[in-house]
Amino acid sequence: MYHPDADPKAVPGANRDIDFGTPLPIKIGGLVTLEVDGREVTVSEGASVMRAAAEAGIKVPKLCATDSLDAFGSCRVCLVEIEGRKGYPASCTTLVEEGMVVKTQTERLNGLRRNVVELYVSDHPLDCVRCSANGDCELQDTAEALGVESSRYGLDGKSHRHAEKDESNPYFTFDPSQCIVCYRCVRACDDIQGTFALAVHGRGFESKVTAGQLDSFMDSDCVSCGACVNSCPTEALNHSAAL
Repeated sequence: MYHPDADPKAVPGANRDIDFGTPLPIKIGGLVTLEVDGREVTVSEGASVMRAAAEAGIKVPKLCATDSLDAFGSCRVCLVEIEGRKGYPASCTTLVEEGMVVKTQTERLNGLRRNVVELYVSDHPLDCVRCSANGDCELQDTAEALGVESSRYGLDGKSHRHAEKDESNPYFTFDPSQCIVCYRCVRACDDIQGTFALAVHGRGFESKVTAGQLDSFMDSDCVSCGACVNSCPTEALNHSAAL
């Protein structure tokens, strides 16, 4: 049974490769027992459904979620079905409840997830062989897990694939053509570093990560801490090749 007071990432010698999707609750309360894909799991009150699934050894697809940052719920890949509830809530922002019955793997869910990932792929071709992040890209991993090799939406429409790369900072580069606007870099800059150097401007297709109100990362309040690079699930933010 999961012990709510222990995070494997903080235990010496524990498996540090596991990302539970969302952090442990700030306040450790009582225990909640629920069922995830037929498995009974007990977690701390205030934990997310995604974290409960991870504790049960069930991997829910995700792109914007990581256990080093508070849940945000923007990518819509981690949808689940909950008995007695309408719709398909995001597992990262849905908290566990006693007796909750959750399904993470159904034909309907996988269809919805594939549709979402195909939308990402339509603006982010999976040219993985020539990508420096090949084998270390969460979008690639998620697409492969869902069996997405192409997009029904095609590649001929308006896209960001020719957006200019920002190489103004000597420590890292930002390639907006690889960005999926998951907000992880912005959240890392705000929550981990507290610099508030990054923002997302625009809505919908026009959304893009920017260095505040300025044109380049080098001109912004960025302190080159690397928190944004470490949090990026694709190759959008990458350490400089010169390092």
